[in-house]
Amino acid sequence: MNTSSRYNRQVILSEIGENGQYKLLKSKVLIIGAGGLGTAILPYLAAAGVGEIGIVDDDVVELSNLQRQVIYKSSSVAKYKVDEAKAMIAELNPDVKVNAVAEKLSGKNAIALFEKYDIIVDATDNLQIKYLINDACQVTNKPMVYGSIFRFQGQVSVFNYQNGPTYRCLYPDENSSSVNCTDAGVIGISVGIIGLLQANEVIKMILETGEILSGKILVYNILNNEQQKYDFEKNSSFLIDKIVFEKKYKIVENIVNEIDAEAVLNEMDSEEILFLDVRNENERPKINFKNKIQIPLMNLENELEKLNSTQTIYVYCQSGIRSKMAVELLQKHQFKNIKSIVGGALALKELLKGERIKI
Repeated sequence: MNTSSRYNRQVILSEIGENGQYKLLKSKVLIIGAGGLGTAILPYLAAAGVGEIGIVDDDVVELSNLQRQVIYKSSSVAKYKVDEAKAMIAELNPDVKVNAVAEKLSGKNAIALFEKYDIIVDATDNLQIKYLINDACQVTNKPMVYGSIFRFQGQVSVFNYQNGPTYRCLYPDENSSSVNCTDAGVIGISVGIIGLLQANEVIKMILETGEILSGKILVYNILNNEQQKYDFEKNSSFLIDKIVFEKKYKIVENIVNEIDAEAVLNEMDSEEILFLDVRNENERPKINFKNKIQIPLMNLENELEKLNSTQTIYVYCQSGIRSKMAVELLQKHQFKNIKSIVGGALALKELLKGERIKI
């Protein structure tokens, strides 16, 4: 392997060398979340030469994200974060294989995803997802690199490393309340520092060097630059196997009803069916359904009064991901006759190319 140019500055370190660089090239890291923490972690893992990086996030870039999610540009707004992150890494280091997964992590996809990677990185701000990541890491025997932010303070730890303590050993109460960045506020520097500390743990594990934050949690305060490390022990009563995992996560999830885009074509002019577009206003292509309403997904829960819960509603977005989330949301609010259009507007556009219908 020729590392004399791109990776020269790190290869000359005796702790890395050619052998360490080869370990990086062969490593596979999955990052859950392409927000503040994820966008701090990604460029440094890619630049170091981590061979394969997976990114899981079903969200699109919003203008308010740019204050701290610094790999995105103003032109990225309304585009999928994972796609924009993949494009950034391709420019930064074409040696890296990037798998962009524009899905929400759930009990249905976590195990299959985690099995493909060596290290799982938690870059989320959702308490329930953190427990899900922890539990799936236990089932697949993968280390979990944890990071979290609250205002000006951040935390970093590594769970399930070489059968070490897990997230539940440190935080056993799954029903405790948690505030995310949207509600509590955050300065971009916080996620940058904590994200880099997470990336550091990943690199150390791959290179098998240094002291891993297993059984320890690092707490960092950016206002006074103070940091403390606290020890915690493993509690075997919190171990989760595949049977427990399946029961906990798969049974409780809603089943989303879907309809193929082709089947929709015969009903485009129906006044009995409402077509709900949950994309943002500036997304294209526009589909000219006779009976249509547009409510962006982020606004949907606050604008339910615009919809009739007894009407048949077909929901669509750009590719069929956000529409499934919208259906789940509406089902929780007792909407019954509702389906997600598979493939979304992009699938409809392809089908309509041969039709005399303006799009």
